[in-house]
Amino acid sequence: MNSGNSRPLIEVEDLGKTYSMGHIEVPALRGVSFDIQRAESVAIMGHSGSGKSTLMNLLGCLDTPTVGKYTLNGEDVSSLGEDELAVARNRLIGFVFQSFNLLPRMSALEQVELPLMYAKSNNRQQLAKEALELVGLGDRMRHSSVELSGGQQQRVAIARALVNKPSLLLADEPTGNLDTTTTNEIMNLLHDLNSQTNVTLIMVTHEDDVASRCKRVIEMRDGRITKDIAQLQP
Repeated sequence: MNSGNSRPLIEVEDLGKTYSMGHIEVPALRGVSFDIQRAESVAIMGHSGSGKSTLMNLLGCLDTPTVGKYTLNGEDVSSLGEDELAVARNRLIGFVFQSFNLLPRMSALEQVELPLMYAKSNNRQQLAKEALELVGLGDRMRHSSVELSGGQQQRVAIARALVNKPSLLLADEPTGNLDTTTTNEIMNLLHDLNSQTNVTLIMVTHEDDVASRCKRVIEMRDGRITKDIAQLQP
């Protein structure tokens, strides 16, 4: 893919998504447009049914739009086929989810190696070790997920998302299953990684205090953007 370094990482133009339910057309996203610069941190907020999850799926190349254009890293991905979308997901995008999505019997190291196996990377173990050290788990890499706390499991998931050195990190309610103290630790980690590695961070969240940590907040309602606010950082 073209690096497109002089352009925003993400360019979205009149993006729309409509789902067919029998004879009924249900618009989930209605003409959304915005750019996101490299190394930005952005929170996407909205009530259930606002379109934020649909938007996240499109940005993550997990789905394709019905209309509109989505350019990622200088490449128009809105009309790519499934194989090309899979390549984009693996090379350009890291995903962090609320439920961690770890395999219970695998060690932290093996979990982080998985994306490298799909990408057929060399030196998988060394790269996975470096990613775990980056998130502060260098001393826990041989432990299975059942031997780790919730916060440690989310750190493994973040290391797995970052191991291919993506341009974009998508986090879907990454602190939803964590207590307040652990939430603060994970948010500190995500924002440290955003500033240290220049990975672009986009986070879906319902929590105002989590969103307030991002440099920009996009609010959605009924498939449209209602607010797009740059925030002053302390």
